[in-house]
Amino acid sequence: MRIADLGDIKLHYRIDGNPDGRPVVFANSLGTDLRLWDQVLPLLPQGLKYIRYDKRGHGLSELTPAPYSMGTLVRDVERLMDHLAVKDALFVGLSIGGMIAQGLAIKRLDLIRAMVLSNTGAKIGQPAMWDERIAAVKAGGIEALADGIMERWFAAPFRKTEAFHAWRNMLVRQPVEGYMGCSAAISGTDFYTPTSGLRLPTLGIAGSEDGSTPPDLVRETVALIPGSQFHLIRKAGHLPCVEQPEEYAAVLTKFMQEVGHV
Repeated sequence: MRIADLGDIKLHYRIDGNPDGRPVVFANSLGTDLRLWDQVLPLLPQGLKYIRYDKRGHGLSELTPAPYSMGTLVRDVERLMDHLAVKDALFVGLSIGGMIAQGLAIKRLDLIRAMVLSNTGAKIGQPAMWDERIAAVKAGGIEALADGIMERWFAAPFRKTEAFHAWRNMLVRQPVEGYMGCSAAISGTDFYTPTSGLRLPTLGIAGSEDGSTPPDLVRETVALIPGSQFHLIRKAGHLPCVEQPEEYAAVLTKFMQEVGHV
């Protein structure tokens, strides 16, 4: 296991593939850790350098007091990439990870040459909704919201599988403070104007059954960037890389080829 000491935060990260290959950086969703990408990585092209990390307050990364700002989360991965001497990466962000991707592209376009905005938006939900969620987690832990979150994360057939229980466990075992901190970061973010100024190859991926970031939100967000692409994965919710890893990997591989990253 690798830990990057970035001064005020220590982040857990992992590198797979060719350490000398072109970099691909993955950023996870709220309530998950870097294992989110376990099923997709073996299906992606060989020869690339795959970098995953646990964001602040999640997985094996350090926990700091809530709330967090989106600027803090963007700065964390910016410093991680600088720490690893990574530039010109393909950046794949899912949910809050997709917001982090947008923020990083706005701030440091030298770090990102292309990005995938998966199951995300320029703005997700309203502050009042996030305030309610934060209050509920503070009162009853993540368990209090887990069943509703699972319905938004996964299509009904997947919720009947054995694997489903592992993902529920991952969610409820994340630190409460980290979940609340990142919820506050989402609540305070509206990237509609800055994202509309971006000019880089962009692919949007949505799940047809996603109750957290519906396909129309993903489509609307990537449409802000001229020349962007959009792909809908059917029979999948908020985490299509888990429910439909073969299709997810195929779409991602095709995009990599089109932008000359492989």
